[in-house]
Amino acid sequence: MLERIEEIRDQAGEAIEAATGTAELEELRIRYLGRKAELTTILRGIGELGDQERGRVGAAANQARQALERRLAARAERLDSAELDARLLADRVDVTLPGAPPLPVGHLHLITRTTRQIEDVMVGLGYRVMEGPEIEHDYYNFTALNHPPGHPARMLQDTFYLDPSSIVAGLGNRPSGESASSLRGETRSGDASSYGAQDVLLRTHTSPMQVRAMETQQPPIFVVVPGKVYRRDSDATHSPMFHQMEGLAVAEGITLADLKGTLLTMVRALFGEERQVRLRPHFFPFTEPSLEVDVSCFQCGGSGELAGGERCNLCKGQGWIEILGAGMVDPKVLGFVAANGYDPQRVQGFAFGLGIERVAMLRHGVPDLRRFFDNDLQMLEQFL
Repeated sequence: MLERIEEIRDQAGEAIEAATGTAELEELRIRYLGRKAELTTILRGIGELGDQERGRVGAAANQARQALERRLAARAERLDSAELDARLLADRVDVTLPGAPPLPVGHLHLITRTTRQIEDVMVGLGYRVMEGPEIEHDYYNFTALNHPPGHPARMLQDTFYLDPSSIVAGLGNRPSGESASSLRGETRSGDASSYGAQDVLLRTHTSPMQVRAMETQQPPIFVVVPGKVYRRDSDATHSPMFHQMEGLAVAEGITLADLKGTLLTMVRALFGEERQVRLRPHFFPFTEPSLEVDVSCFQCGGSGELAGGERCNLCKGQGWIEILGAGMVDPKVLGFVAANGYDPQRVQGFAFGLGIERVAMLRHGVPDLRRFFDNDLQMLEQFL
């Protein structure tokens, strides 16, 4: 039996050294050291041997088993290392080869791109970009912009009002001079209690930043204010949430001619160098005089007719497209910040506001404002 143990030890050792992979090595381990292996059977039968053979056979069998386990472990380590080297060699990346085509990435929304284009134009004219709160006080949104009590824009059918008790910090920071009664809505005409809480609202325009900006610095001031605004409108050309750009310039000696030159530069940058602007009388509570501003139609060149004599569908044959509202800042608005250097007798300025969606619709021929917010990739990816 001792001779057989030695044969098993030599045979297994040769097979282990000849193994070419870890899978083959595992098969050899099971064959020579597994539960059904011959060496394991010999070890189990030692108790049946005589006293003289038991010690010699047991020692030889255990030594053979331990020797084979050591050889298996050593061979496994060498094979693992060789297989790892082979995998690393096979998986090596040639960095000099052309890369895979890049995955498509996102792009700026058309509204964001249009906003930034207008900002770039105005910054080039020396204006500074500011931002303001979308949740606003009635004081800044209406009162300081010369909206009298009972003005239609202050009614619930036009404005989204919030409960001021839910915005404690905002009420604690209300502007000086704004009385508690005005926060309760008691300065409005009619039965104020029928309107509910009207002190805090979603701003209806970016114009509240006129007064807020003038509170932060003395004249001269040249700022533009982009941002979201909210009104109770919803159709093909109106949305409950949309974007505006407010412009404000106040200094000594500013006139309507400066306003026209500024707007002419802006519309030519947006719609083409051949564009002209037209100023028409209008009314806004916070400007005097107030103007509607038209730009010459960029589809028909201002003629009102397309090639072939057909009426231009964009300007409806008028040759002009309404683009924004503007005017000289009303002295009453300056009066709210007169203590900060805005004496209406010494300085004057102009303000304008335009809808970002309207500019984008005109520039890119989008027929329905709601398409900007539908998240339709087929529509949005046209403007990469």
